[in-house]
Amino acid sequence: MATYVELKEKAEDLMRQAEAARKSEIGAAIAEIKAKMAAYGITLDDLGGKAKAARGRKPKGGKVAAKAAKPAKAKPAKARKPVAAKFRNVATGETWSGRGKAPKWLAALEAAGRKREEFLVG
Repeated sequence: MATYVELKEKAEDLMRQAEAARKSEIGAAIAEIKAKMAAYGITLDDLGGKAKAARGRKPKGGKVAAKAAKPAKAKPAKARKPVAAKFRNVATGETWSGRGKAPKWLAALEAAGRKREEFLVG
């Protein structure tokens, strides 16, 4: 019985042979396709593709995904404004917007018995 390494080498050799056969046969296949397109008056638009963009690419997810795929429209990134501070530590000048986890300075002051409302920005 062949070992894993031997089988892997055979598989790699077969892949190289298959790629070489594809490269040698591709010219004839393209010539045949072009001849049929010319004979029937078929254009690339008739095929539903673009000339060079589709060459050599495989659709993700197989044939079903290729039919359902639509070109993605890029959405412009929205510029986000910084959130205004709601709480301020008067002693250090540190601020917090009130979103997310409370900062350590506020948690420590609350643990010491102070109320969050004391630090609200006017």
